[in-house]
Amino acid sequence: MMAGSASTGDPSANPKYDAPMSFEDREAIRAYYDDLGDAEWRRLEDTPRGRVSLEVHRRFLRRFIRSNLRVLEVGAGPGRFTIELAALGAAVTVTDISSVQLDLHRLHVSDTPAEQAVESRELLDVCETSRIPDDSFDVVVAFGGPLSYAFEHTDDALAGFFRITKPGGVVLASVMSLLGSWRYFLRGVIEDTQKVGEAANELVLTTGDLRHFGGKHVCQMFRSTEIEVLVGRCGGSLVEMSASNWASLADEDVVSQLEADADRWTNFLNHEVAACAEPGAVDGGTHILFAARRDSPS
Repeated sequence: MMAGSASTGDPSANPKYDAPMSFEDREAIRAYYDDLGDAEWRRLEDTPRGRVSLEVHRRFLRRFIRSNLRVLEVGAGPGRFTIELAALGAAVTVTDISSVQLDLHRLHVSDTPAEQAVESRELLDVCETSRIPDDSFDVVVAFGGPLSYAFEHTDDALAGFFRITKPGGVVLASVMSLLGSWRYFLRGVIEDTQKVGEAANELVLTTGDLRHFGGKHVCQMFRSTEIEVLVGRCGGSLVEMSASNWASLADEDVVSQLEADADRWTNFLNHEVAACAEPGAVDGGTHILFAARRDSPS
């Protein structure tokens, strides 16, 4: 993605990737998260920006999760959000595409009070929910961007989430943000573009499909305007959206100074969470969070 590149903003006009996801591609995603290991746990605690993002996600969960709800957590990783769900009183079925991440989940969660809320741990690809019966869960949570790895199967994956959610239930998910990632990773984008060429950069900006860059980590990035269309197409109604970060993606030294003062930090977090939900800021973080309610059968 290159500074100054243009996009039509019209998903129907965007060219699709010319090589649909294969079994080998999905295994590469699995291997990526196997190799990532415990870095997936640390990414939300090692930096002030990560800690802000964690707080945004926590508060988003609090608006929709209450005691005694059955939750399917897709892409649970090492358990960062399982702990939050358990604290809110949910019963959680934990799933991930990576067996390494599920092992780390046991490591991080099994000796905490949250373990009592875990009903089971299972391997699950975001594109393969067909084995789960209809109307099984009150809420599906897919934080960390699992839907961004469905590519051509994104509609089927989200429709599957709605199918296994009870009528009126909610899907809480996050996807990688195209515009926010472009802004935040601009230096790396320019460096990568110099290697792969302007044509690949233009395709990424137009389609959101990072496979055009051909790196080790590939994902589908989204604009917020695409989310509402996607949700409606798959059987739901959009309730709320939020960026994962906004002001906290600025100078990290400044954010660290704010964090060092408890009162200023609390005030900053309150303003940051509110800013992330502003329509003009939803595209500004590295991820877009959304809540969507399953439409009741007519």
